[in-house]
Amino acid sequence: MPSALATDLYQVTMMAGYHASGQDQPRTFELFVRGLPDHRQYLVAAGLEQALEYLANLHFTPDEIGWLRTLPALADVPSSFFDAYLPAFRFTGDVWAVEEGEVIFSHEPVLRVTAPAGEAQLVETALLAIITFQTSVASKASRVVNAADGRAVIEFGSRRAHGLDAALHAARAAYIAGCVSTSNVEAGRLFGIPVSGTMAHSWVMGCADEIDAFRQYMQIFGAHTTLLIDTYDTLTAARRIVASGLRPTAVRLDSGDLLALSTQVHQIFDEGGLGATRILVSGDLDEHRIQTLVRGGAPIDGFGVGTAISAVSDAPALGGVYKLVETTEAGQARPTVKLSTGKRTFPGRKQVWRVTETGIASHDVMGLADEAGQEGRPLLSEVMRRGARVAPSAPLDQMRQRCKARVAQLPAALRALESGPPYTVRVSGALDQLLRLAVHRVTG
Repeated sequence: MPSALATDLYQVTMMAGYHASGQDQPRTFELFVRGLPDHRQYLVAAGLEQALEYLANLHFTPDEIGWLRTLPALADVPSSFFDAYLPAFRFTGDVWAVEEGEVIFSHEPVLRVTAPAGEAQLVETALLAIITFQTSVASKASRVVNAADGRAVIEFGSRRAHGLDAALHAARAAYIAGCVSTSNVEAGRLFGIPVSGTMAHSWVMGCADEIDAFRQYMQIFGAHTTLLIDTYDTLTAARRIVASGLRPTAVRLDSGDLLALSTQVHQIFDEGGLGATRILVSGDLDEHRIQTLVRGGAPIDGFGVGTAISAVSDAPALGGVYKLVETTEAGQARPTVKLSTGKRTFPGRKQVWRVTETGIASHDVMGLADEAGQEGRPLLSEVMRRGARVAPSAPLDQMRQRCKARVAQLPAALRALESGPPYTVRVSGALDQLLRLAVHRVTG
């Protein structure tokens, strides 16, 4: 689990400030994405389970408190902060969130935290890191899965991810979004995701003869064997497999003109009685290359995708923010608003309703959480109350099925790789009125 110190320094100084000034009253923050990355028309929410685990286990150890005492920035903080507040610190707030696998859009709250000010402040950094990373990966993976048009997509990106923890959670997010398996063994163990793998070029290169390498590998792994056939010459390898009498379950191509090579390998195998041997491809694939292969009629059964998914190579950072929307004064809630140019926020606790027509999402309405009379399906539900989980985590396969169903409800233009008209997110009349009042309150 992440340490309580896995945060930015100013979160800790803010906590100390609230404690010292007696301003630790309840506050509400909402986490959302200001704008979608280029070429994205929707996002897939992911990472909530890890976020809730973090909140449920949040505490400061004696060693961490001792180290904080040494920081110059905290030198003048009252000793009660270190002696009483931090040792007893736990997250005691309420959390509402969008389910993992749900489709979301910009400015819509993904997660809402209501807690004493110090608690709500400290968790900003970790929640943003957890939620926005997995959401970014899941959103990219969803595009790749859409492009594959029913063919299998395997997440292959652990060696390209930004660290092993990122690799682990990228595998999880990609599986939620529709990848059929991962190469990451630890993700398989922890999350129950199917694991897939083939062989390395070094196995072939380490044998004197390519066919001997294939034969030895198949003798060990049998029906689970996928032969990597592009170490030397792809078509020669395919012909030698047929001539040798080997019957691999699948082969993988990792280089070259994948459209031409897959077509030629398929023909060689078909004529040689290996029509059932599946053809998998990999090698710097993304949704655009996959769409080209699919539209070109390539006889490919599955795609191994690494960097594009696990490092989200075209948009490696998702612009998530965590902003105060409500505070408490004299026991009364006061909505808050930020008016910075390009960074305006909506005040108050919010809910989002999705309206569908004939099974297709028509538009969303963003309004106040306690607003009555809105049609559509509410997206945020209570997941934590007074620091405790409201319900156990859903199975990962349930999140995966949810994602598949929610993406299928989107208009076809939103699922396309080419950018089109954005999805409509309307602001309710009540929220618009509250915004006007909040702006007038701070500007006069």
